[in-house]
Formats: sequence, C-alpha cells, structure tokens
Amino acid sequence: MNTLPRSTATQSRPTGPGVDMRLLGIYLNDHLAGATAGTERATRLARAAGGSALGRAIEPVAAEIAQDRAALLDIMADLGVPVRRYKVCAGWAGEKLGRLKPNGHLLRPSPLGTMLDLEALRLGVEGKAAGWQVLRRLSAADERLDPARFDTLLERARRQQERIEEWRVRQAEEALAATVG
Repeated sequence: MNTLPRSTATQSRPTGPGVDMRLLGIYLNDHLAGATAGTERATRLARAAGGSALGRAIEPVAAEIAQDRAALLDIMADLGVPVRRYKVCAGWAGEKLGRLKPNGHLLRPSPLGTMLDLEALRLGVEGKAAGWQVLRRLSAADERLDPARFDTLLERARRQQERIEEWRVRQAEEALAATVG
C-alpha cells in the first residue's frame, strides 16, 4: 500500500510568517475540490473498465488518487486549514455534471468517453503536482510541512502521469481509428 506517514518535519524550521494563511486556505480548498472530482472520475473509470487491461492499469492509479486526496486533507489539518464543504460538494457535482457532455452517442457509450476521462485525469494529476510543488517550496519556511512528504507525493504524481498518458494515447488511437470508417 502506498500510504504516506503523517508529517515528520523537524522543529528547526520556523513556522511560515510570510504565508497568507487565508489565501493558502482558499488554494488548498480549491485543490481539495479538484481532488474530489479526480477521485470520483478515477474510481468511475476503474470500475467501468472492469477486468480489462485498462482497468488493471487504472485501478492502482485510482487508489493512489484517493490516497492523495486523503494526504491533502491531512496536510490541511496539519496547517489548521478548515475544509470548505461547499467546495468539496462543487468538485463532486462538477464531476457528475461533466458526465452529461455529449460525445457523439446518445444511447450507448461513446468511444471518446474513456479517452476524455483519461485526459481529464491527466490534467487533474498535473494540477495536483503543481499544488505539491507549491507546498514543497513552502516547506522550506514552515515546520508543519515535511519536504520529504512532498517529494514522495511529487514522484507518485509523475508515475501517475506516465501511466495515464500511456493509456490516454492508446485510447485516442483506438477511439479515433474506430470513428474513421
């Protein structure tokens, strides 16, 4: 299992006096909304792909994305940032509404659906990595943030990007080749 330990940051670094905690709270809650949507999307994609090769490839990524969301919640707790439920609900609802987009088929799944799900996941993981990078930089000045934790999260995001991109390209070739006939 790829669970991350709670922060083991040393006490030798000062708590970040230069960080606007109100803005950081907004930023982290925005990332939490995205993490909620990403977790929903990844879980649904893994379930829909079932026992296929795609499903076997995406299931562990979906589990890691859920773990990353939990890590974000832990980090927010470490920083004393309250969770804004309305943003979590907006992320959840946004993912559900995103499913309503027509992809060229009304009564059956479109071959574009999986490809677009993978593209959305790729973008989400890139955004998550950007957030981890910001927090990694802030860890230099805030003892509540463990730089090693962010190094681990960034490496995991890089692996997720590679796996998702591999399958996104495969699905694009398959979906678009099937529609050219």
